[in-house]
Amino acid sequence: MTLLQSLLVMALLIAASAFFSMAELSLAASRRLRLRQMADEGDARAARVLQMQEQPGDYFTVVQVCLNAVAILGGIVGEGAFSPYCTALLELWLPERQAQTLGFLASFLLVTSLFILFADLLPKRLGMAHPERVAVLVARPMRWSMRLFKPLIWLYSSAADALLRLSGLPTQRDERVTSDDILAMMEAGARAGVLAAPEHQAMENLFELDTRSVVSSMSPRDRVAYFLRDDPDPVIRARIAREPFSTYPVCEGDIDHVVGYVDAKDLFQRALNNQPISLAEEGLVRKVLIVPDRLSLAEVLEQFRQVHEDFAVIVNEYSLVVGVVTLNDVMSTVMGDLVGPADEEQIVRRDDDSWLIDGITPIADVLHALGLDELPQADEYETLAGFLMVMLRRVPRRTDSVALGGYKFEVIDVDSYRIDQVLVSRLPVPAPAGAVQAATVRS
Repeated sequence: MTLLQSLLVMALLIAASAFFSMAELSLAASRRLRLRQMADEGDARAARVLQMQEQPGDYFTVVQVCLNAVAILGGIVGEGAFSPYCTALLELWLPERQAQTLGFLASFLLVTSLFILFADLLPKRLGMAHPERVAVLVARPMRWSMRLFKPLIWLYSSAADALLRLSGLPTQRDERVTSDDILAMMEAGARAGVLAAPEHQAMENLFELDTRSVVSSMSPRDRVAYFLRDDPDPVIRARIAREPFSTYPVCEGDIDHVVGYVDAKDLFQRALNNQPISLAEEGLVRKVLIVPDRLSLAEVLEQFRQVHEDFAVIVNEYSLVVGVVTLNDVMSTVMGDLVGPADEEQIVRRDDDSWLIDGITPIADVLHALGLDELPQADEYETLAGFLMVMLRRVPRRTDSVALGGYKFEVIDVDSYRIDQVLVSRLPVPAPAGAVQAATVRS
């Protein structure tokens, strides 16, 4: 075989190896969601690639058979093509025996380098950069190859499956998409700039609805404005003016005996028409949704959907009212400041190293603001006030503090045993011992 013929065969072998390298990596790297989108848009090739991803055994068997065969042929052809020329060149300076040895090594390195660069690195980088596009382009040739090498595929696939069964390893890829997979994709999208920071946070909050208790988003008992069933007209009007809300629970005797709720729109309509307001009037007080305090926010949303309401009263295991929650409260948890009123901001950043936080702030929001993953005994409390009570093992008093996780949590204001404000400060990082000694010597 002449040198020109050998070079032509080498080029064909490298091209074949590059094709199978691209085919291998593109199928593995192709995103199923993107392929489904392409298939829905009418690309039949994307549908074929999806089928190959579901049963990739035959596909990769063809790839490995062809890659190994091409590599062996490339070594044989390359050694025969380049070794004589390398040997002849080295014989100008070296003895014949040494020149033959070094010529063989030189031809081996040359062929290996050509295959690594043009049949492995470049095609695989191309397949990684545009996996779906490459996968649909090579789908049809790969199907022809799978039909051509079907006997070999059956032989090697059967042997591989038998070995996997003997070792107890799975033979199929788990295609289930979990919430962790989706969160990881959103994190990657946020880092790439595809998702804005508020959008990313809203999506993360949405996935937390199953784990966050309704207590974390409710208005607590002491902040609930309610009416008694027998309140007279002047008392009702005064309370509306003093505490304007969209919904008011209606109680019999005290807050723990809720009989329904009244919509502020109905009260305003009567007030604007100069009609007397009486909660004993039939049809004014509506039936209220009562939910236990152990429900998650996702479960509360489902109950809102079932009864077509957006307001609920929360009770504990002793049937005592602990607070109320509205649909807006739940959406505020998801959307943050995009929905919540600015004058009720629970976390205020004072400077780079300190925050002023309301005691009833959900602990999940505190962790996010401080950049912490978790706090000790997290299953024993829902709010920052609860965290301080668990850590101190008593009702906190003003100036009480807890140092944990590189932060100091100091109680600033307490109102009737309820923690109003907590100052959270970042603790200074202790200086290394060597730096302290150096400072002492200089002083």
